[in-house]
Amino acid sequence: MAIEQSPAAGTGVPVAQQVSPVGSRLRFWGAAYALLILFTGTNLATPLYHGYAQRFGFSPLMLTLVFAAYVGALIPSLLLAGPASDALGRRTILLPALAVAALGTLAFALATGLAWLFAARVLQGVAMGAASGALTAAITEVEPRGDRRRAALVSAMATAGGMGVGPMLGAVVAQYFPQPYVMPFVVHLVLLVPAGVFLALLPSASTGVRWRPRRPSIPSGMGRTFAAAGSSAFLGFAVVGVFLTLVPTYAATLSGSTNLVVGSAAAAVLPVAWSVAQLIGYGKSERALERTGLPLLAAGLALLALAGAVSSLTLLLAATLLAGAGHGLAFLSGLTAVNAAAPADRHADVLSTYYVMGYCGTGGPVIGVGLLAGTTGTLHAVQLFAAAVAVACVVRLALRTVLDGSRNAGSVR
Repeated sequence: MAIEQSPAAGTGVPVAQQVSPVGSRLRFWGAAYALLILFTGTNLATPLYHGYAQRFGFSPLMLTLVFAAYVGALIPSLLLAGPASDALGRRTILLPALAVAALGTLAFALATGLAWLFAARVLQGVAMGAASGALTAAITEVEPRGDRRRAALVSAMATAGGMGVGPMLGAVVAQYFPQPYVMPFVVHLVLLVPAGVFLALLPSASTGVRWRPRRPSIPSGMGRTFAAAGSSAFLGFAVVGVFLTLVPTYAATLSGSTNLVVGSAAAAVLPVAWSVAQLIGYGKSERALERTGLPLLAAGLALLALAGAVSSLTLLLAATLLAGAGHGLAFLSGLTAVNAAAPADRHADVLSTYYVMGYCGTGGPVIGVGLLAGTTGTLHAVQLFAAAVAVACVVRLALRTVLDGSRNAGSVR
């Protein structure tokens, strides 16, 4: 029999429960599947947005606002649902979140105008905000051996997997099946069904504490850890957001192909590299992961700017590989550190705040690049973005080196 940790009523303190080895593994991998499929849904429409713009007659700026609607709904949902799941139990939050995700997918399937796209993205943002922190915490809590480092790896890879599977699944179904703006979402609704079953198997234990909305805060003693993890997450997700926005169009233009799968396959290189880098980096310290990941991010950005300047598909793919690997290591570094340091009674709360830092990177910089592209051109906007983030990566690494040096000097004294 395996031992599973769950909160004791009224205390937030873990107590042991007996769970069969098969049941323990099923809960763990089932929760990972649910996270994968939820992230798949948020990226499913990526290869279709150009077609939506032509069908519904909206501008690139309006498309940027559709993306912003997702982030705008996601962040408050994260901040509310993370603490709520700590108090009320994971299952209490996750099952309604899954239902909202299904409504978002259904809205895409029924879309007849721009308002439907906004509604779909808002619903997806609410769902992912409610699910991200709570489900990552659940994966940690039902890990069969109580291994938080392994749980962080599986959560990070499920996130990357959804970002890769979503565009590819949407492109393949839309390209080769009838009703391209409906069938991808029907497939996703089917995939959500087993996710619901797995979430229903999660422990229902709550702390018995009455939950009240509150301002985001970091537990005492976690400030330095969270600042390091959150800033790396912000930079990594900023790069991911720009790459996933630009790479499909760049790849299709440079290859001369109109096949949706071509652009999506090029974009899928990023999460594949992300996942492989995390597997290679598994077991390394969070400092080592960050020190490798941030330079790779900066190098990927430099190659992206160069690829656009010389119109090279080879350089574009190389840039995507480097950026994906860099983000994978930086994200795993932060998630490992936060997952290990978060107190049991605020686990999902802290993880949700960490995700907020990442999603701020996804939203703001992408919108900024989109607005800048409208006045200076896409290539110039990307070059400015690449230079700014590369400098930020260098500054971040320098600050970490100084802080580590001062900490070591203090311990010697």
